[in-house]
Amino acid sequence: MSLLESLQNFWESTGIYRLINSLDAVWWQTILMLALVCVLAYLAIVKGFEPLLLLPIAIGMLLTNLPGGNMFHSDYFMTAGEIDYGEILRHGGLIDILYIGVKTGLYPCLVFIGIGAMTDFTPLISNPKSLLIGAGAQLGVFVAFAGALISGVFTPEEAASIGIIGGADGPTAITVTKTLAPGLLGAIAIAAYSYMALIPMIQPPLMRLMTTPEERKIKMTELRKVSQAEKIVFPIAVTAIVALIVPDALVLIGCLMFGNLLNVSGVTGRLSDTAQNALMNIVTIFLGISVGATATAENFLKFETLLIIVLGLTAFMISTFGGLLTAKIMCKLTGGKINPLIGSAGVSAVPMAARVAQKEGQKADPSNFLLMHAMGPNVAGVIGSAVAAGVLLACFK
Repeated sequence: MSLLESLQNFWESTGIYRLINSLDAVWWQTILMLALVCVLAYLAIVKGFEPLLLLPIAIGMLLTNLPGGNMFHSDYFMTAGEIDYGEILRHGGLIDILYIGVKTGLYPCLVFIGIGAMTDFTPLISNPKSLLIGAGAQLGVFVAFAGALISGVFTPEEAASIGIIGGADGPTAITVTKTLAPGLLGAIAIAAYSYMALIPMIQPPLMRLMTTPEERKIKMTELRKVSQAEKIVFPIAVTAIVALIVPDALVLIGCLMFGNLLNVSGVTGRLSDTAQNALMNIVTIFLGISVGATATAENFLKFETLLIIVLGLTAFMISTFGGLLTAKIMCKLTGGKINPLIGSAGVSAVPMAARVAQKEGQKADPSNFLLMHAMGPNVAGVIGSAVAAGVLLACFK
């Protein structure tokens, strides 16, 4: 082979050549996707919005949209028949192999073990009425599902996957979508995590709209002390109850409660520490990169994606509205003993939503401390979103 031919081969192997020649019809889409990567990286690094999630997602999008990388091949996973995992392991790219953990549902379950180990269910155990607020905050899931279905653009399975964005729980959204609508995974995951990151911007206007200044000043009484026995019985009891009522939610709830039991049992400190730190960090990296890689230009830049983003925002706002409305009703029924602001924490973005409720409460009265009271609906929302996911899976899988 002559030197000229070698140089020609090298030039044709470059990403620049492939971008100019092999993507003539969609080169602008690739540029748009790279711009979106920059936006997500900016939100993560400069603004600090969910950096542990948004930054790996942005890197996954970057790697899969750069021409010639061949790290991810959606054809391996979007097949109508059974997935040939042997072929993926032999010939797939790096992200193809990492994505197996998403497709099999491994990563979301491991994340839930870590979340369970980090979550304190004491506020919920001390005030079981918080479960009602967590349930009310799932309103957006079913409203968005109905909206997506009525639009006529999406199948029932796709509509269910879009609706779960309202639960504000990334692993739950991924679990439902990878089963019901894998082709929408990139758009739904990015929408879910983006809205979680934007909670401090989205929720406060709704909170002020739904509550009066007097309601925002309500001080709640101190929560009762929870015994060690209650802390241990709670995860076991919740797992058993969910298994009897919504078995399809057991895979998430079981992992969540297992992680919590590692923490509260008092005898597995090393395992709890591993779940909270090493395991959680490793899985978050793999999950973020894998999910971001599904957002290729040809899959992401569609009218359906824009509609998903709009419906996802609607779902999230209605879920916030549902939690606030439920807390407002409970405030009236208890004679003003419950601050309605804690209802916004019914979405399952732990602990950010509870912190937003605390911040708004202190704006109304600097001596008002709502954080622990808001954590009750917050962790109830985690359970509620997982149960909602189980209901949708039972109906459509």
